[in-house]
Amino acid sequence: MSTLSLREAPPERLDFLSISPLSLSGLSQAEAERLEIGTSRKSVKLGDCFSVSLDGSDSLTIEGGHERLDRVGASLSGGTIRVVGDVGQRLGAGMASGTLTVTGNAGPYAGSGATGGTITIEGDAGDYAGGAVYAAKAGLDGATLVIRGRAGAHLGDRMRRGLILAGRAGAHAGSRMIAGTIAALEVGDLPGYGMRRGTLVVGKHGALSPTFVETGSHDLVFLRLLAKQLGSLSEAHAALLAKPLRRYSGDLATIAKGEIWASA
Repeated sequence: MSTLSLREAPPERLDFLSISPLSLSGLSQAEAERLEIGTSRKSVKLGDCFSVSLDGSDSLTIEGGHERLDRVGASLSGGTIRVVGDVGQRLGAGMASGTLTVTGNAGPYAGSGATGGTITIEGDAGDYAGGAVYAAKAGLDGATLVIRGRAGAHLGDRMRRGLILAGRAGAHAGSRMIAGTIAALEVGDLPGYGMRRGTLVVGKHGALSPTFVETGSHDLVFLRLLAKQLGSLSEAHAALLAKPLRRYSGDLATIAKGEIWASA
């Protein structure tokens, strides 16, 4: 297992796009320490902030996270990255496969554009987790994003494929969804605002948009299959589907092929 150990707080925001087990596997320690990770005109190299220990494996641990570490795991195409601590914005953005775990909190846009693999945040996530960055066509696009704590507003905004689990989420969860599934124990006001397709499963929710219409309670095979899938990630989320659920169809302001399943 290769290890990067943070020596002190970064002097500026750091870009970890080029840091992955694959990119480090063919480098010597000296070569890795010379990798540029700064985001300003001042040159900041990996070795300036981190103690580097490489073993050529497909597993990387970053010991001592910080909110200034941006795009951690964004280039991950296999293997494992584990961060002990917090990270900044765009965690795992665009990652293709592999496993990415953060023991602390993450900034905004976690998992944006991720097409594969699993991202787990043990703490909280900022706004637009699994959502689309400015001018992007879609947010989460096939990966699995698990947020054990609280997610901010606009969870899964313009999500196109994949699965998002969150403990709690702010307002506008699932806004402008194109497709995919979001499950949360609690969400704020206006979940599914402007969604076209997709599925939201929620325990508690705030005010619903008037452009959603109730279609009654249903016992569908789809819900049992979804519960089985969620059970492998979180028993609490799977338990949501064991209770009577009420279905709301919408958003009628769009093509109205989305759905919200809420506890009856």
